[in-house]
Amino acid sequence: MNDGPVDSPGHRVSIRRVRLHEWREVRELRIRAVSDPAASIAFLASLEDEIAREDAFWQSRTADAALGENAAQFIAEADGRWIGTATVLVRSAGERDTLGRVVPMSQADLVGVFVDAANRGAGILGELVAAADAWARGAVGAVGLTLDVHAENLRAQAAYRKLGFEPTGLVLETVSGSEIQMIRAAG
Repeated sequence: MNDGPVDSPGHRVSIRRVRLHEWREVRELRIRAVSDPAASIAFLASLEDEIAREDAFWQSRTADAALGENAAQFIAEADGRWIGTATVLVRSAGERDTLGRVVPMSQADLVGVFVDAANRGAGILGELVAAADAWARGAVGAVGLTLDVHAENLRAQAAYRKLGFEPTGLVLETVSGSEIQMIRAAG
């Protein structure tokens, strides 16, 4: 995992895994993420959904992301403020993923990706993905990352392509519309 700094407009950014006690920060960042103008096609939960969740949900989610063997959440932090996040979920063959699909072989799914608008284009997304990928390879021997992205979210698709993700050809219908699956094989 890369815990080193990366440059952002006027700031040094560090990338690290969330810590157990940071559930309030996890909640606040998620609420900011689902408040983004593109959130309706980028996340499967709404602002109202996330605000309505009880503290116990956020505590459990953060514990899993901080200490779990099958999940890890990484954050980008600049000057003490969280400005981005990415989570990787490891799924075993035969398990169901977030969309209810049966996973044919073990895989590492990149989910919950967000970078504040003011910090996009500064390499932070690449650092978050690199941290998630390194953790997945080290923790469970994953050989790449998969993700789902809304078919109309061309900005996100372009950003993922720059990081080496390619469409698999799989298109799924969800409550928010068509999602395409992308994969980045370990290089």
